[in-house]
Amino acid sequence: QVQLVESGGGLVQAGGSLRLSCAASGSINSINAMGWYRQAPGKLLEMVATITRGGSTNYGDSVKGRFTISRDNAKNTVNLQMSSLKPEDTAVYYCYADVHTYTVQGYWGQGTQVTVSS
Repeated sequence: QVQLVESGGGLVQAGGSLRLSCAASGSINSINAMGWYRQAPGKLLEMVATITRGGSTNYGDSVKGRFTISRDNAKNTVNLQMSSLKPEDTAVYYCYADVHTYTVQGYWGQGTQVTVSS
């Protein structure tokens, strides 16, 4: 089995910064794409940022220039550095990983709350 465990969420004032981390563990051969998604109350799940194993990144329009995704392939971790946070960034943030075990399957973390106060 594979588990993704997120950490780093919390309460921050607008304009502040937070860093989210996600660690994958279990019977992992390799991890392809990893990413962060978020869901605000009453809204659909939104892609925040993704990163390939080779380091190519993609960002949602609302976070470009403010958030930075990175990963450590050796440690099976992915991070999201969030800066210039806005109240509209308030959401539950979920880590995602496309994991190769004996097959290829997507896994999700349990989510971590990020709250940005105005």
